[in-house]
Amino acid sequence: MLGLLFSTKKKRRALEEAAVLIQQGDKTLLNEIIHDYKPFIAKTVSSVCKRYIYETDDEFSIGLIAFNEALGKYSKDRGNSLLSFAEVIIKRRVIDYIRKQSKNQYISLDLAPASPEEESPGSVIVNELSVEEYNKKKDEQLRKEEIIRFQALLETFDLSFKDLVKNSPKHADARKNAIAVAKVLVENQDLREQLYEKKRLPVKELEKMVDVSRKTIERNRKYIIAIALILSSDYIYLKEYLRGVLDN
Repeated sequence: MLGLLFSTKKKRRALEEAAVLIQQGDKTLLNEIIHDYKPFIAKTVSSVCKRYIYETDDEFSIGLIAFNEALGKYSKDRGNSLLSFAEVIIKRRVIDYIRKQSKNQYISLDLAPASPEEESPGSVIVNELSVEEYNKKKDEQLRKEEIIRFQALLETFDLSFKDLVKNSPKHADARKNAIAVAKVLVENQDLREQLYEKKRLPVKELEKMVDVSRKTIERNRKYIIAIALILSSDYIYLKEYLRGVLDN
C-alpha cells in the first residue's frame, strides 16, 4: 500500500514538473502528456455527461482543450495537484459546452435507446430534464466537490470549517479588512510562498504592508489564512461567495 502511495505521489510530481517544461514551450512533451492522460480526460468528461465518452465525441474534444488549458495555467502556488486543477477546468468547460448546445431545449444525460422497444437498463438517467434544473444540479455537485477539496487543504494548515465559523469577524468592515490583508498576501509571491511552506501567517511582514494593526491581523489570523488559500487557488464558487461579501 505504501509503495502504491509513493508511486502515485511520484507520478503526480513528474506530471507537475512536466507542466513547467510545457509552459516553457516543450510541444513534444505536451503531446506525450495529452496522449498519456486521455483515459483521465475521458473519465472526467464521462462523469459530467453520465455516459461513456468516445474520443470521437465533441465532449471529449472539449475535455482535451480544457486539459491543455490546465497544463498551461497550473502553478504549485494554487495549493492543489495539477490533476485536481485539471478536473475542475475540464468539468467547467464541458458543462459550459452542454449549456450552449442545450439552451432552451430538454436534454438527456445518457445514450438514448436505439428504438422504443430496445431500451438498455439505466440507459436514460434523466428524461425531460430542463436545462435550468440540469445546470443547478451540476453546480451543486461541483460546489460540493470544491468544498471537499478546500476542507482537505485547510487540514494541512491545521484548520477546519468550525475554526472559520468561530473566528470569522463579526462586522462587515472587519471582514473586508481581513480580505484586503489576504489579497496583499496573495499578490506578494514571497509572502504567498511563506504561507504555503511554513503553514503560518507572516504577520510581521504583513504589518508593514497594510493599514491594519498587528493585533487585528493576529486576531483574524485563521480567517485571513483561509481567504488567502481561496484567492490563490482555483475555487470558483468560494470566490463568488467572497465577491458577495465585498458587495454587501
